Parts: sequence; structure tokens; C-alpha cells
Amino acid sequence: MAEQILILDFGSQYTQLIARRVRELNVYCEIHPFNNPPELTDDIKGVIFSGSPCSVRQEDAPDVDIDMYCGKVPVLGVCYGAQLMAQKSGGNVLPSEIREYGRAKLSKVDQHNELMKEISIDSQVWMSHGDTISELPDAYDVIASTSSVRVAAFKKKDEQTYGIQFHPEVTHSLEGKRVLRNFVVHICGCAQDWTPDIFVEATIASLKEQLGDDKVVMGLSGGVDSSVAATLIHHAIGKNLHCIFVDNGLLRKHEFEDVLHSYKDMGLNVKGVDAKDKFYDALKGLTDPEDKRKAIGRVFIEVFDDEAHKIQNVKWLGQGTIYPDVIESVSVKGPSATIKSHHNVGGLPDFMKLKVVEPLNTLFKDEVRLVGKTLEIDQNILGRHPFPGPGLGIRILGDITPQKVHILQQVDHIFINGLKKAGLYDEVWQAGAILLPIQSVGVMGDERTYEQVVSLRAVTSVDGMTADWCHLPYDFLADVSNEIINTVKGVNRVVYDISSKPPATIEWE
Repeated sequence: MAEQILILDFGSQYTQLIARRVRELNVYCEIHPFNNPPELTDDIKGVIFSGSPCSVRQEDAPDVDIDMYCGKVPVLGVCYGAQLMAQKSGGNVLPSEIREYGRAKLSKVDQHNELMKEISIDSQVWMSHGDTISELPDAYDVIASTSSVRVAAFKKKDEQTYGIQFHPEVTHSLEGKRVLRNFVVHICGCAQDWTPDIFVEATIASLKEQLGDDKVVMGLSGGVDSSVAATLIHHAIGKNLHCIFVDNGLLRKHEFEDVLHSYKDMGLNVKGVDAKDKFYDALKGLTDPEDKRKAIGRVFIEVFDDEAHKIQNVKWLGQGTIYPDVIESVSVKGPSATIKSHHNVGGLPDFMKLKVVEPLNTLFKDEVRLVGKTLEIDQNILGRHPFPGPGLGIRILGDITPQKVHILQQVDHIFINGLKKAGLYDEVWQAGAILLPIQSVGVMGDERTYEQVVSLRAVTSVDGMTADWCHLPYDFLADVSNEIINTVKGVNRVVYDISSKPPATIEWE
């Protein structure tokens, strides 16, 4: 089994970011909730306790038996994790006199300590805590301080147990990656041999053993995740993989034909299904976003099920599930409040008795792209912006009609093609257009118009968890707006969305 770092999640918004930073060191890691901690195994080379929005002083504070890991393998507590270790070992944690949030500088650093090796005096770190470690147990030494936080980092004497009250995983901690490297590589001794090439080789071998001569059916979307997952399975079982690509009538302009063509070039066994009318019928009159999502999901399952039953002796369902989906499903917070229901091939009816195979369920999105590159998948697929499962159905606010879809497809086509022509597409993480349920007055020639408003949306991001609106050049926006209004009948006003996530979401519905 590959060596790994275990990350115990106490609910911090940054936990996935810790995992991403460890993965960037070519070291495999897994996130597990604090309330279901795994037993220590030989492949776990070290443990990281995450931060938390909670206080260790709360009556119902997240807790774990630190003796499961401390003293047995190297352990690093980050923020809440550090405070928890200090408190449970006999130290004292009190509310900070001034809430410590934002940039701070290390005023003292024990550079002889392995965790702090090559960390500069005055190194900028990011604080985010309302409590502070006011007193360390006798068995602990301070190894870093700031002007206002005496215990910015500590180590337990004669034990590879460390704690830091800043967040090394965020970019605002300028030498945070070095701190994590010191822990993961030098202290835990990880070999840094977890690479895309190794992943591809091991995954294909594992799939061959898991699937044998069985048949797999898989719904493709044209996106990165499903395309890479299908290619891995195809390398393992060849023509025993049967792919289905459904046209739900909510795809981008020419997308159904273009994507099918791309898949055929990749050697995948794909069947395209035109089900536009079924989706339009199911969506008729629906305006609530959740109702629309559920209708789209239900019809997709019906269509997919019909097609899957035409293939004899299928035993497996292939899915492009990635690691953030898995993490969310076992979140320490339990079932979270519904922001939106995600539409995937998941949620299949009980009567479809298929086992599930998910070759990407340990990878983040950027890692999926690196694996796709190793598999030599066309960059046009790997570089595609994320596109929501319900497609344009959640970019048309209000009810959906074929005419509205036609209008939005044209607007979206102009915008996306414009980004590509201007060399801006790869600088944007996700872009699209939204058709608003608003009409506005305009003037075209000598005539007064009363037509639709569209909003353009473009964001920069790493993984979609947070996103900033993209500062596209004014000249570009002017040209795109002009082309849309002049060529798309029914639109007379274009606006640009300058909201970041949070507080806004990337999609409007």
C-alpha cells in the first residue's frame, strides 16, 4: 500500500487546502472526519490535525483521543488541532485579548528545529483564531512566536509532535509550503513518489483485477472528470466499457456533435442519445431551481436506464466522482444545508442493481487534469471549463423553453468563442452566460425595443470552492456585448457579473 499522510478534519474551511498542499509534494494523503478516526496502519507516515470553526473550550467541542497517534507517528496540529493537543496534554487555552485574524510576522523562530528549518525571521503567516494557547505543558517547547502570540508553534520534547497556531496551507503564509514540506518530507520521511504516471499505472492494473471480463456502463458529459475516468476504464477493459452521452437539450451550441466526435477519436465506445424533447416536457412550467434540477436528474436517470438495459449483462456503473465529492459526503458537519443539489449519474434507482466503479475518487480536479495529460487525452477536453450537470437549465432563470435555450446557446457561443479568440479562455476557470427573467427598454435603429437581458459570468479559481470575478479587459467586454446585441435576436442588454464566491455562488441557481 502507498505511504500516506492522514488528515483529521475538525471542520475547518481550509482542510481540503491542506490536502492539496500535501499532494503538491507528491505525497498521497486522505481526509477523515475526527468523529470517525481510522486506526493507525503501517502506510500512515504522519498525521495532521486540521483547524476548526469551534473553540476547544466549548462543551461540545470536536474531540479525539490524541494518544491514538501522538508518540506513534509524527503529528502536526494546525490552529484548533494545536490548541486541542495543548489542552489535552495539560496546557491552557484562553480567549485571545484581540482576535487574531489576518497577516502576522514571526518574531522568533527556532531554526534548529526540524519543522522551522529555513523559515525566516519576520516570515509572514496567516492567523485565524479567537483563542490562543496561553500556557504550554512542561513537556512542550515554544519554537516560534509573533509579537502578539507567544506560542505560534511548539514541539513536544522527545516526541515528533508539533503544533502551529497559523495556517501554513494558505498562500498568505508565505513560507507555509516549506513548513509542510519540513513536516511531510523531513520529519515523516515520505518519499514523494506519488505521481500521475504512478497513479495511472496502478489504477489501470487495479481496474483490470477489479472488473475482469465484466461490462461497465457509464454516462459521459463531455467534461474532464467523466472523460478521464472513462479513458482509465477503457485502458483496463477496452470494448467492455459502454458509454452513453445524453443530449438533454441544455448543452452548449453544437456541443452534442462536437463531444461525440471527440470521444470517437479517443476510441471510446459511445452511444449518443437525443432526448431533448423528454427534458423540455419535464421542465415545462417549472421555475424553482431545485424543481428544475430534480426534473433534469429524474429524466436523465430514466433515459440512462432505458439505454443501459439495452446492453446485455452489465454489472458495473462507471462514475467520474472526484475526491471533493467523497469528502463532502462524509463531512464532519453531517448533512449540510442544501445550497443546491448536485446533478450527477449518482442517485440511480434501486432497481438498477449495479456495482459502482469510481477510478478518480481519490483525486482533486487539478490532479484529474494531470492524469488526463499522462493518458494523452486531447487538451480541448482537459482544458474545458467546468459545466454544470443541469447545463443551461440553471443558467435560464425562471421557466425553460426551447426558444430561451436557443437564445442562450447563441449568447454563450459568442462569449466562449470570444474568450478563445482573445487568448483569455485558459486564464478563466469557468465562464458562461445567464438569461435573466428581465426585459429592458432599448433602441435599435429608430425603433424602441423591449427585450431580454443577459449576464456574462467569468471567474478565476483553483477548485471552485472559492472564486474571484475575472477582470476581463473592457475592450473585450465591449466587443462581446456589441456582437451579442447585434446578432442575437431577443437580447438588447448585456451586463457583467462582478461578484466573488463567497458571498455569491458561481452559478446563479
